[in-house]
Amino acid sequence: MNEFEQNPQSKRNDAIDSGIGFVVSFVFFAAIFAIGTIIELLGK
Repeated sequence: MNEFEQNPQSKRNDAIDSGIGFVVSFVFFAAIFAIGTIIELLGK
């Protein structure tokens, strides 16, 4: 085992970080979709 495996910088669960990343990206794309829908509705 190398020294990085013995002494990691972060001991948090990776699943938590993955979930946060998924939620943030989902909210970002949902906001882009909402903005596009609003612009389309205003343009009619």
